[in-house]
Amino acid sequence: MSDTLIDRDPATGHPRPPRREFKARGSFTERCAGCRLPVLNCLCPYQAHAESAARVWLITHPLEHHKPTNTGRLIGDVLPDTEVFTWYRTAPDERLLSLLDNPRFAPFVIFPDDQPDYADRVVGMSTVDAAKHAGRVPVFILLDGTWRQARRIFRKSLYLDRLPVLPLATTRQTRYRLRKPASQAHLCTAEVAAELLRQSGDMHAAQVLDDYFDAFNVSYAASRRYEKLEAPTPAMRRLLARRAD
Repeated sequence: MSDTLIDRDPATGHPRPPRREFKARGSFTERCAGCRLPVLNCLCPYQAHAESAARVWLITHPLEHHKPTNTGRLIGDVLPDTEVFTWYRTAPDERLLSLLDNPRFAPFVIFPDDQPDYADRVVGMSTVDAAKHAGRVPVFILLDGTWRQARRIFRKSLYLDRLPVLPLATTRQTRYRLRKPASQAHLCTAEVAAELLRQSGDMHAAQVLDDYFDAFNVSYAASRRYEKLEAPTPAMRRLLARRAD
């Protein structure tokens, strides 16, 4: 998504108010143009692609595009067919609307089943399997933002109201080190995608994404401490081996 679209209201074309200068810790750090991580521990050597039967579409809050700690972009690095749409309440992305109408795809909104008003839309992973058997491509729609932003996207996007809701059922705990979660049970975007791929049978893609997330997590955390990683982690070694194949 270009900076032009992020900095202008897509409904009116009017410029958005200028964002305050980014002065958070690390804002003056030299970053790699490819992976956006500090060059001290660049992630580019570990990027590996994978194929999956399911696809991932991200509906990303505009503010997430500016955060170097966003993990949604890791999914696109690993899965080339990933689609990223910036969310605007008053102007839905026309390409997203077109894809939602394409009978080739079976889209599922990934969201908790914690409210009764949409209980009739909640499905399980067996529905994803049924879509595959019917020759359709399952699509996991992830709402990429803070928990508050994700709830707003879910509630304010009328085009999502007709889609089945697939809650992520897992006991997995987050390994994300770069933002403090409200709960260890709250997985970041890349972790959610990896777990969904695993549960839907895309084991290889899930492992590659999980390893890539681990490399990102460790590299970024070390850079925050101004430490150069002296040796690759086991996940990094697996990614290097895949790139060499």
